[in-house]
Amino acid sequence: MRCFVAVDLPDEMKREIPAIQQAFAMNGLKLVDPDLVHITLKFLGEVPDSRVAEIVDALNRVSFSPFHAHIRGVGAFPGRSIRVIWLGASGPFEDLARAVDTALEPFGFERDKKFSAHATLARVKDPSLSRIIGERISGISEIDLGEFVVDRFVLKKSTLTPRGPIYEDVAEFRASR
Repeated sequence: MRCFVAVDLPDEMKREIPAIQQAFAMNGLKLVDPDLVHITLKFLGEVPDSRVAEIVDALNRVSFSPFHAHIRGVGAFPGRSIRVIWLGASGPFEDLARAVDTALEPFGFERDKKFSAHATLARVKDPSLSRIIGERISGISEIDLGEFVVDRFVLKKSTLTPRGPIYEDVAEFRASR
């Protein structure tokens, strides 16, 4: 199964996403379903079904304390040729991602070289739109959805379909303190 490890955004934040995405409603972009918007800690890719229980067991040993996170700002990767539009996420996500990396290293997953906490809003299919997108981002770049407490993360299964991905929670992992 195709899997990733993520932190879900609270429902009240997800309800605000369509209004933000309106700035980018144009041909050449694929908007992410607001109910699916999350902060990816680690993308695992295809995982044999026979290894999922072991991965869940390893993730159960990740120890972290609940922390405050802030969802603020709209930006883009990589720069002049925009491919992804995102919401910024601040808080000790990097520490949590590093702990997940460490737990999964024995399974042969490579450590992520660079982690940037964000929630993807749209994928850009037409890089020639980069200038227009950049202008639209500058108009809403300071948007602030507020804070929430991160007290869990999830292992998700992703099934790709012609209508977009379908995500299912495989297991949830709660803060230990």
